Amino acid sequence: MSRFRDTQTTVGYGLTTAQIVYRMPDHRSLFQEFVWQRYDTYPEFPLLAGFLAFWEEKIEGPIHSVTVAHARLIQPTDLIAMRRAH
Repeated sequence: MSRFRDTQTTVGYGLTTAQIVYRMPDHRSLFQEFVWQRYDTYPEFPLLAGFLAFWEEKIEGPIHSVTVAHARLIQPTDLIAMRRAH
């Protein structure tokens, strides 16, 4: 039973990609794009939230928009297959 509970907590874990569009610090009318990619947990995205907080605090280019894509590593069909294997 504890193995299943551990697996449930990782269901949202997967590859997260964020496209961050920000304004250039010296030329506010120009936009630049930054792509951030890490393994993070859906839907809270704690690593992405931490990175965006760091950006707001330390980087001069103000963020215009953030687009997030997420691909789960473990999906419900995978969980069924693992339960049957044990």
